[in-house]
Amino acid sequence: MNPLEHPDIASARKNALHIFKAGVDAADPYRAVRQCLSIDNGQIEIRLNPDNYQSKRIGNWSKIHLLAFGKAACAMTKAVQDAIPETLFTDRGLVVTNYENVIPLGANEVIGASHPLPDAAGLAAAKKMAARVRNVHANELILVLISGGGSALIPFPVDTITLQEKIATTNLLLVSGATINQINCVRKHLSQLKGGGLARLAAPADLHAFILSDVLGDDLSAIASGPTVPDDTSFADAVEVIKSRGIWASIPAAVRHHLEQGRLGLLPETPKSGDQVFATTSHTLVGSNAISVTAMLEASAALGYQSQLYSAKLCGIAREEAEKWVVHAKQLLANGISKPVALLAGGETTVNVTGHGQGGRNQEMALAFAMAAERHGLTANWTFLSGGTDGRDGPTDATGGLVDPDTLKRLANSTIMPQQMLANNDAYNALKHSQDLIMTGATGTNVADLQVLLIQPTLSK
Repeated sequence: MNPLEHPDIASARKNALHIFKAGVDAADPYRAVRQCLSIDNGQIEIRLNPDNYQSKRIGNWSKIHLLAFGKAACAMTKAVQDAIPETLFTDRGLVVTNYENVIPLGANEVIGASHPLPDAAGLAAAKKMAARVRNVHANELILVLISGGGSALIPFPVDTITLQEKIATTNLLLVSGATINQINCVRKHLSQLKGGGLARLAAPADLHAFILSDVLGDDLSAIASGPTVPDDTSFADAVEVIKSRGIWASIPAAVRHHLEQGRLGLLPETPKSGDQVFATTSHTLVGSNAISVTAMLEASAALGYQSQLYSAKLCGIAREEAEKWVVHAKQLLANGISKPVALLAGGETTVNVTGHGQGGRNQEMALAFAMAAERHGLTANWTFLSGGTDGRDGPTDATGGLVDPDTLKRLANSTIMPQQMLANNDAYNALKHSQDLIMTGATGTNVADLQVLLIQPTLSK
């Protein structure tokens, strides 16, 4: 029998995918925006807190402008279209998303751009967005729809830095294992839009942002590098990030010069808390990784699992975190379980790229989990899933990985050496051979990553 056809394994894999999908569905960007935007007696009502009907921003603006960027930009724009009549908008909405998520949106202009590394299309879109914002006046409203991936999709480097130099800097940070907050800190100080830059361009117009968070802890200044909120990091912080990753000498000279000039106080800082440019801005956090994890807890309980939160902020090196999961699971089994258990997590790990293979942090975590399970002698029937809510893990077409106790056996049968594949950061091809890749396609949302570990007390024969 094909191991994937074993009834216990097949059932557990199906359940893991169902639980993961519940988490992705909870981050539905259309529903998240639609419930926070309405018209009453000709006035636009914006809910400032999705859970508080009384917390609102109400206005009768003379003109309304729509800007959207991020992986969920199209779905969020559709929600605005259905909530507000087209006649109330002064011009066409400007929507920027990754190529996989581009869909027609009526009169709105939808632009595809690259993620995770920016490209010329994103630069052109960012320039167009900045030009439009500069022409908005007081008593006009700019609705900004922000979701994960926005940092890469609207690159607008300062005039002394080229897009290629910014791409090189971003790439070096990514492969160095820098966290998303560290990467954003640097990008804010190289950009004309990030780190409150968009709000600075928009002032004194009114601005409201609907934000779908892909950042752990929902730090608004980190989501898409915080274009509409204060940035309390500094040029000095950006320099320290790069030096702490050991890549300062590899960074383009123009970037180093710009950051050093800023550190010395010779360039204006990003706008900070209390800056007047934020006097007419507001925001609504419409979705997050935490909301998706809650949905997974509910979905697993409904399937009969004893649901437990493993981590609400899973971070660190992917393969190291995978081993910690295995150790935790083995201890759980040693203490004894009487019914199936679902250990659930959300977060965003990192990968130190030293090889030349294909993969992403979720695929690497899944492969590392299977290897650690064998190494530590993890018994029982377990199934582990790690996937990106956007449907794309790293620069691959896979969402992530879904492994089980027979993953390494399937690799052995294909003559693949998992240790070598992991050392080469080639989890994609390893999991492809073991039939353990998850392929959902682009989901139209992005609230970071989700993990599911299902454990049965014993492995049925």
